[in-house]
Amino acid sequence: MKDVTEQPQRPRVGHIQFLNCLPFYWGLMRSGALLDVELTKDTPDRLSEALVAGDLDIGPISLVEYLRHADQLVVLPGLAVGSDGPVLSVNMVSTVPVEELDGRRVALGSTSRTGVLLAQMLLASRYGVRPDYFRCPPDLTQMLLEADAGVLIGDVALRATYEAPRRGLVLTDLGQAWREWTGLPMVFAVWAVRRAYLADHPGLTKDVHEAFLTSKELFLGELDEVARAAARWEPFDAETLATYFRALDFSLGERQLAGLCEFAARAAALGAVPPLPPDGPELAFTGHGQQSDG
Repeated sequence: MKDVTEQPQRPRVGHIQFLNCLPFYWGLMRSGALLDVELTKDTPDRLSEALVAGDLDIGPISLVEYLRHADQLVVLPGLAVGSDGPVLSVNMVSTVPVEELDGRRVALGSTSRTGVLLAQMLLASRYGVRPDYFRCPPDLTQMLLEADAGVLIGDVALRATYEAPRRGLVLTDLGQAWREWTGLPMVFAVWAVRRAYLADHPGLTKDVHEAFLTSKELFLGELDEVARAAARWEPFDAETLATYFRALDFSLGERQLAGLCEFAARAAALGAVPPLPPDGPELAFTGHGQQSDG
């Protein structure tokens, strides 16, 4: 009988169904790399849970969930969702100035992990207030029926950036607030691979990593075209989307890693996450020439 070597199945890869990850999806389509992966689209919280549970091999994960499960995961270098100033899509909307939220109710959007913890850190340490927090679906109108402020991420937060001032509400961009507080960029999500998958399939992991890096570069070279195309099916015009995409920082270099480590240290001091090693997160690839699968 003919001996047939079983081929490894396509990597199971996560994709956040928010506009902030559209650039990567655009690049994967343009490069043809979508054919090489089994893509799962979902919200950040569900994708984080799937990666930790082993239902995905590689994907974006909120920074907080990565920090909580760093023993199981390895970070793919050069890829992140963050900002070095206003992020536009991670914010807190309140009916009163932030300094007046002490003892008042604050609704925390249920799709967020990192944005929610960042808001709590800022409110306690930067603004000196201790609100009464509760979790709820990320619907601003419903949030403000039950609370004096709501923390939002993603597309609903981007809408709130433009709608809140018209409604007489106070908008706090959490990326900008972090930058003013620390002087560093804020990393909201990283791309990670399960440690066991990396050990078994270093070549496939490398291929997926390079496909995402290529996707990022394709997008950056065609940003205005992506914004025009996305405006055809999104409730934002092309100019708004282009402004948003330019506000986002998709890189994970030394400055971003410094911001990540600063957030991790502050979160660990609160007992919200385990501490990172002194030299920071473990990166999957620090150079080239990793072996291929097969």
